[in-house]
Amino acid sequence: MKLSTLRVLAVSAMLSVSAISGAAFAENPMVGGAPMLETKDIIDNAVNSADHTTLVAAVKAAGLVETLKGAGPFTVLAPVNAAFDALPAGTVDNLLKPENKDQLVKILTCHVIAAKAMAADITKMAMDDGGEHVVDTVGGCKLTLKAADGKVTITDETGGVANVTIADVVQSNGVIHVIDKVLLPKM
Repeated sequence: MKLSTLRVLAVSAMLSVSAISGAAFAENPMVGGAPMLETKDIIDNAVNSADHTTLVAAVKAAGLVETLKGAGPFTVLAPVNAAFDALPAGTVDNLLKPENKDQLVKILTCHVIAAKAMAADITKMAMDDGGEHVVDTVGGCKLTLKAADGKVTITDETGGVANVTIADVVQSNGVIHVIDKVLLPKM
């Protein structure tokens, strides 16, 4: 009888540990082949994503590393490498030049919202506003967030539309939403 009780307790304990471990991994998806840890900040996680090497290089060139390692909270709309590759030829190389730092900072800070906005928050704001919600970014840009059919899209000031491809990547200082297009400010 004691052996059966011990087995039941042992199995229950293993299932509880599995459920807790699974919940921890389920909360944050892998991004760019790397685990995204809630205990790390935006920069410490981003440097591990193979899909965000261009974004990381741009953040370094713009001198924004310390800012994005700050307390936040921040919502970062993080374009993948392919989004930067889709810009006209030579654009990224030109933006990474020291003499274009101000323009690079403007573009990158138009991807940052000074709040932690999870996908459910964005969806609620958009729905409360009739399907669209305009938000100001750290860079002074206005982005239009839309929620429809379980998808979130972001329209920039030039009319470009980015899709959120991976939502709710929780960080110690905010959240990242992976997007498929570089958002551009009106110049």
